[in-house]
Amino acid sequence: MGSLYQESPPLLLQDLKVTIKESTLIFPSEETSEKKSMFLSNVDQILNFDVQTVHFFRPNKDFPPEIVSEKLRKALVKAMDAYEFLAGRLRVDPSSGRLDVDCNGAGAGFVTAASEYTLEELGDLVYPNPAFAQLVTSQLQSLPKDDQPLFAFQMTSFKCGGFAMGISTNHTTFDGLSFKTFLENLASLLSEKPLSTPPCNDRTLLKARTPPSVTFPHHELVKFQDCETTTVFEATSQHLDFKIFKLSSDQINKLKERASETSSGYVRVSGFNVVTALVWRCKALSVTSEKEEEEANLERESTILYAVDIRGRLNPELPPSYTGNAVLTAYAKAKCKALLEEPFGRIVEIVGEGAKRITDEYARSAIDWGELYKGFPHGEVLVSSWWKLGFAEVEYPWGKPKYSCPVVYHRKDIVLLFPDIDGDSKGVYVLAALPSKEMTKFQHWFEDTLC
Repeated sequence: MGSLYQESPPLLLQDLKVTIKESTLIFPSEETSEKKSMFLSNVDQILNFDVQTVHFFRPNKDFPPEIVSEKLRKALVKAMDAYEFLAGRLRVDPSSGRLDVDCNGAGAGFVTAASEYTLEELGDLVYPNPAFAQLVTSQLQSLPKDDQPLFAFQMTSFKCGGFAMGISTNHTTFDGLSFKTFLENLASLLSEKPLSTPPCNDRTLLKARTPPSVTFPHHELVKFQDCETTTVFEATSQHLDFKIFKLSSDQINKLKERASETSSGYVRVSGFNVVTALVWRCKALSVTSEKEEEEANLERESTILYAVDIRGRLNPELPPSYTGNAVLTAYAKAKCKALLEEPFGRIVEIVGEGAKRITDEYARSAIDWGELYKGFPHGEVLVSSWWKLGFAEVEYPWGKPKYSCPVVYHRKDIVLLFPDIDGDSKGVYVLAALPSKEMTKFQHWFEDTLC
């Protein structure tokens, strides 16, 4: 049976007692000689918000925090020679109305800080603590609002000698895979080696066709004017219960075996597909709590969204080193009645069909849709997976992170998948935030599906 990671949330530190010691700008070592801008694709355009990640490291007597801080500063300066857009600024091109990056060498943020706590005193790193935001800087107080960097790095030392790297990036700069490549390149520079994977910064590789041609229906996308919100999934003022469900590699394998028994073999029964199918079933069936509402809910159509890397799906393929957002939103939709009654293997198939439909032509059609209509992904629930990005597998001179995670802000319609911290490399944590009654039902269906 699936288990709640913790029956009740731990007592979380509300204040990490972080003191900023220095806040400055760093610049590429090679001065920008010519003015230029970097084109942003239609996928990049809708991702103008910050993503904050924290990477925790145990103490290492050979690398005290003050030494690490200086090494990081020097390595980041070198990194910006290859990733020159990180020292630029977002702007709106007045002639096209599109966002692009002005590669003006205005600098990236670099902050050093210290916490009065030890790393152990922070408690459970898996349980998302809003106070982890104190370990990241996204706004430099010394700069005006319209001149904030796209990239800011905060190095926070703990009393024990451990430390955290807090990184804030505007999502237009990287997707998850290209950010992992950036971290690997940073680790190489820290070891005084060349870049492990020189980046490809040419975002025109995902430019819309001329003329744009939408050749598929795109149920996963909604036009700005047809939606009340202006972001992909907005925060809610509702009180939300927050719970973490843990799935071990053995439990995931059993779900895969069960799905294979009733699967046609049309799509691969992967770990991601079975976990996403489980989340979808639980979320769709948890929406209502009254019996008469439940009966009506069964006729409701539910849509789940998740990101798919398109680097290898295009013709010609994108280089693996492509730095931009090379992900599109896959969708699966079905009536809640089907999610209740169909064999689990069929639900897994419906999920897998979402990724399977993203061919080169489908991807180009979605990019062209963005050129014509302007909009963003829209569905009932989004599964945001940090599970296999591998941030904690990056080997720095002082070792791998104890844990790497995003700074989490609870969203009712976003379910997060995180890697296991306990050494079970194929296990996963499912993080959900729902109104109390819905959470009770979500947990019921979670256990029901596993049984």
